[in-house]
Amino acid sequence: MFRGAAALSLDDKGRLAIPTKYRKSLMLDCEGQMVFTIDIKQPCLLLYPLPEWQIIEQKLTTLSSMNPAERRLQRLLLGHAEDCQMDKNGRILIAPTLRQHADLEKKIMIVGQLNKFELWSEAAWQQQIASDMEAEQQDDLALSERLQDFSL
Repeated sequence: MFRGAAALSLDDKGRLAIPTKYRKSLMLDCEGQMVFTIDIKQPCLLLYPLPEWQIIEQKLTTLSSMNPAERRLQRLLLGHAEDCQMDKNGRILIAPTLRQHADLEKKIMIVGQLNKFELWSEAAWQQQIASDMEAEQQDDLALSERLQDFSL
C-alpha cells in the first residue's frame, strides 16, 4: 500500500526516481512494471503497478463501446495508458504527452493512494490541498453515508 507525499524532481529526459521506500515492494510485486494514465477529474497522472492496472483494464472491458459515456471513459483511460519499467536506479520515464496533461515540469509531487500513485505538478498539488482543506472547513458540505461513520 502506498501512502504519503514526496517532492521529487524530473530530470532533463522526463524521468523521476521512485522514492526508495517503494522500490523494493514494486520490484517484488510487479518487477518494476507499471502503467501511467491520466486522471480524468484532476490535473494529475495516475501510476499503477501492473497487477493493479490489470484490475482496472478488466473493469474497462466490461463497459459497452456502444454507450457514449462508457466508451469515453475507455478512450480516455486506455488511450492515455503508457507502460513503463523502473530501471535499476529506480527511475521511470514519463511520456511527453502525459507530462503535458498534468503540466509536469521540474518540481513534482508523488502521492500514495493505497493501490496507486498520483503525480502532480508541485504548484497544482499545493493548490489542490488548499482547496481541499478549505472545502473540509465548510460546515455546509453533505457527507456521504460512508463518511458519516468514518472517524479518526
